[in-house]
Amino acid sequence: MKPVAVYSLTILRILAGWYFLYEGIAKLIDPLWSARPYLLGSRWIFSGIFQGIAESPALMNMVDFMNVWGLILIGLSLFAGFLVRWSSLAGFFLLMLYFVAYPPIPGYTFGTIADGSSIWVNKVLILSSLLMVFHFLPAGLLFGFDRILERWRRERAHRPVPVSKDNERFLPNRRELLRDLISVPFIGAFAYALYRKRSWDSFETKILEGQQTDATSGATLLRFTSSHLDELKGQIPKGRIGDLELSRMIMGGNLIGGWAHARDLIYVDKLVKNYHTDERVLMTLQLAERCGINSIITNPALGRIMNKYWRETGGKMKFISDCGHRDGFLAGIRLSEEVGAVSMYCQGGIADYLVRDGKYDEIASGIELIRSYGKLAGIGAHLLETIEGCVEQGIKPDYWVKTYHELNYWSAAVDTERRNTVQEGYKDNIYCFKPQETIDFMHNLAEPWIAFKVLAAGAIQPREGFKAAFDAGADFICVGMYDFQVVEDCNIALDVLGNVNRSRSWKA
Repeated sequence: MKPVAVYSLTILRILAGWYFLYEGIAKLIDPLWSARPYLLGSRWIFSGIFQGIAESPALMNMVDFMNVWGLILIGLSLFAGFLVRWSSLAGFFLLMLYFVAYPPIPGYTFGTIADGSSIWVNKVLILSSLLMVFHFLPAGLLFGFDRILERWRRERAHRPVPVSKDNERFLPNRRELLRDLISVPFIGAFAYALYRKRSWDSFETKILEGQQTDATSGATLLRFTSSHLDELKGQIPKGRIGDLELSRMIMGGNLIGGWAHARDLIYVDKLVKNYHTDERVLMTLQLAERCGINSIITNPALGRIMNKYWRETGGKMKFISDCGHRDGFLAGIRLSEEVGAVSMYCQGGIADYLVRDGKYDEIASGIELIRSYGKLAGIGAHLLETIEGCVEQGIKPDYWVKTYHELNYWSAAVDTERRNTVQEGYKDNIYCFKPQETIDFMHNLAEPWIAFKVLAAGAIQPREGFKAAFDAGADFICVGMYDFQVVEDCNIALDVLGNVNRSRSWKA
């Protein structure tokens, strides 16, 4: 092999050793690190085994110990070039465990924070393949302690050949020794980098008192999402509308679709859209399903991502479409049917305008069209007058989707002069203008009620908003959530449902 190839492979081996060594040291010096959240979040074919290990404290102690010291010893071996064939084999099997726990297969990346984009092939698979190359290379081919040992074995196997000048023998050996100690400068660089990292961590801890730093490994990056899932108190209970079983808390699609009620924060819409990549949306939906949320209300424009979710993850999240469409209610119904919605309703804003303009026939025609598809049909509203008008006209949906929240937040009084209208330009801060009148009117309706905007688009704390809506008589609540809010919101909903004080009987 050409010298340049030997040098290149040697440096590649040292860099791999750097990676392993730092991963191990980062875990060793972090008193909070454990592989348990990583194992709990696994979903592929061996997930049962990994999760079983995570539930055993004795096995977890063993796994954590082997993981930390395995990484450190493999890193030292690759760094120094000592027993490289065996450490490469050990590293390969360790990385394969990481790979099968979280393979880069669409639908099985739940709980991960993406390190770039990958499908089927990721850095774990590439690094493990590199280790197999090191394993099959002849011992002593690359510079390092294995080469010193190999040269020593060869010299023992043959009778020494007399030489006339000692220097002629000494100089080549010295050059060989210097080549085999090529990792020494890298060890110094590694030690300096580690020192600087620890110095910065210490400074950062002083500045951000109480904040916890995290190692940059695949396992530790999972701590945030998976630890929250581990804190889940139970599954969200279900109710029924006709033959459709729905979780009492339904996921709202505004946030994952990029439609944020941002009031005067003009950057939020763009922020939400950039945050919710396809991968993030799939993860959020998977997390919600694992918490017992089995349905989502959103626009038919999200049919693409819903179909991707069903196809790539095997998820069963039920898609209820609001049928919002630029060409009107009927066009939204047809598109919703094409993309697989299990139920459809007239979106609140559309219904408000149709009722205001007296176009009840369009609402009734939409209800008939939805039912012609064999689906449950609903009517949404922001204004109580919308529901009152439909009831007066004898339009009877299978369920209502009506806003409900109290007006006890500071910005609710800003737009008092336009509360009871849908005039162009009214401030986007109140969504239920008559909360008490809504309670009184909905009390007498026989159809189930899905309450939405129960947090006034982020102005009300979940515990207050959820309880107010269920106490008001809502059978279901629709809540928009970021991934990091899902588990907490589910726990709050469970607490609230265990202590409901409502006069309206459950309709679903």
